Amino acid sequence: MEQSRLGRVSSMMRSCCSYSTLKTWLPILSWLPGYRLKWLQMDLLAGLTVGLTAIPQTLAYAEVAGLPVQYGLYSAFMGGFIYTFLGTSKDVTIGPTAIMSLLCFSVVGGQPHRAALLALLCGLIQTVMALLRLGFLLDFISYPVIKGFTCASAITIAVSQIKNILGLRGIPQQFFLAVYYTFSRIPEARVGDVVLGLICLALLVSLMVMKMYISSDDPPPSLCSKVSRKLVWSVATMRNALVVLAASAVSYSLDSRGYHVFTITGETPSGLPPFQPPPTTDTTANGTVVSFVEIVKGFGGGLAVIPLMGLLESIAIAKAFASQNNYRINVNQELLAIGVTNTLGSFVSAYPVTGSFGRTAVNSQTGVCTPAGGVIMGTIVLVSLRFLMPALYYIPKASLGAVIICAVTPMCDLRILAKMWRISKLDLLSFGVTFLLSFWEVQYGIIGGVATSGALLLYNMARPQIKVSDHGMLVIELGSGLSFPATEYLSDIIHTQALQVSPPRSVVLDCRHVSVIDYSVVSELRDLLRQFKLQDQELVFSGLRPSVLVVLLAADLQGIKYSDSVEAALQRQNFLND
Repeated sequence: MEQSRLGRVSSMMRSCCSYSTLKTWLPILSWLPGYRLKWLQMDLLAGLTVGLTAIPQTLAYAEVAGLPVQYGLYSAFMGGFIYTFLGTSKDVTIGPTAIMSLLCFSVVGGQPHRAALLALLCGLIQTVMALLRLGFLLDFISYPVIKGFTCASAITIAVSQIKNILGLRGIPQQFFLAVYYTFSRIPEARVGDVVLGLICLALLVSLMVMKMYISSDDPPPSLCSKVSRKLVWSVATMRNALVVLAASAVSYSLDSRGYHVFTITGETPSGLPPFQPPPTTDTTANGTVVSFVEIVKGFGGGLAVIPLMGLLESIAIAKAFASQNNYRINVNQELLAIGVTNTLGSFVSAYPVTGSFGRTAVNSQTGVCTPAGGVIMGTIVLVSLRFLMPALYYIPKASLGAVIICAVTPMCDLRILAKMWRISKLDLLSFGVTFLLSFWEVQYGIIGGVATSGALLLYNMARPQIKVSDHGMLVIELGSGLSFPATEYLSDIIHTQALQVSPPRSVVLDCRHVSVIDYSVVSELRDLLRQFKLQDQELVFSGLRPSVLVVLLAADLQGIKYSDSVEAALQRQNFLND
């Protein structure tokens, strides 16, 4: 007996420590042993392209988060290294995104120390979720809620950047106040910022449209056309970096001649961020020390919303590109990769990050072969932090605002409303609640949307489709499963249609679609059987699945009758009547 127990323990230990288990936790072991030189060439090209795309984007997203621009770069490099070891998608790139930046600002209000602490706590929550295999919780956030939140976030972010296009300062961050004060202060706009911002917007939109046209599947007719298309595609792909670089050159040229035409980023600290845990206390301007508990209380619902939205955004992107490129991902491993990235990222002053759709698309289109492209991207960001920070001084804020507006505009796809109207009008309720509440506070939008879609889900469970037909006996067909919230509804229909009429009638309950029943359902069925017996009528169950029949028999229901099909039940009743 003791030897058998020891044998099982030994077998479990060998299973936990096996190479296949190690590969599950470290996916890099699945592709690194077979790494090829051709893959290295493609990964280098993809990493370089994504790195040049990431630098201006992350600088701009730091503005959305209300943080100094260097914090965008602090948050951009850790994901590339961690995901190479832990990620299961070759395409996904992790870093700051518009939605996570907006959520971060709504929770910490642009305080760098608290943003890093938020990243640490979110990372720990996400890591625990991965270890406990809790990825299924994301399934409770419905698609209309996601789209409502995404559309509202895109509008909020775009509106928040109009002030940079106009060169205005002191505009509140709350959406409705931002709209009011931005448009009321248009006469104060700086001409230089407006002109530069509009030019940057025009260039970015033009390059975006050019890329859409050359991305068609029609093969180029000649080598010259192929080269020119590739050149245009490369310029259009790196449009953010090129536009910001050109705007910075113009700004530097004018500033060096004494013409201070644009609102510029200003001086930013050079060098890499120190590797240290984020502070767990804070001090206000008047010297009051804020404890860790008070800070966490201040985060409020953001500690639930941000980890879930980060996971949802990244996994949705990973699934989309896995389907497009014919491979599979491991959802819980993706949770672990995001969680570890945020946890370690907090040690370099990063704020919460997730998968970026735009940079992932660039990564995929450039032909990345393995997650190693993230190492190249992370290295480029580190080199920028170490050597190029003084050059950020002259970046006009209008150019960063243009980059953000062009990045978030495609997220607001209101065509989804027409599709929802055609397919399921009730989904518009979840979309509308999420969309409208998100303009008040983004986390309230998510909470309200999830609550609304949850209420609709519970309503459908409590009011399943029930079809009643007369075949001599009443046949009541359950169009979906039977759970305890629906028992009272079913009981009311049976009483109204069969037991409270004169004379009372027998019923065949078609249970083909019932796969699970619980104690509450069994209790209600016991009471119904008793009522039918008192009325000298029958309640016959048909089409019971084996698992359901076992439960009903185990419940020892008095007078239970069942048949294989509705037809068999009706034939039996006709035979008894004859």
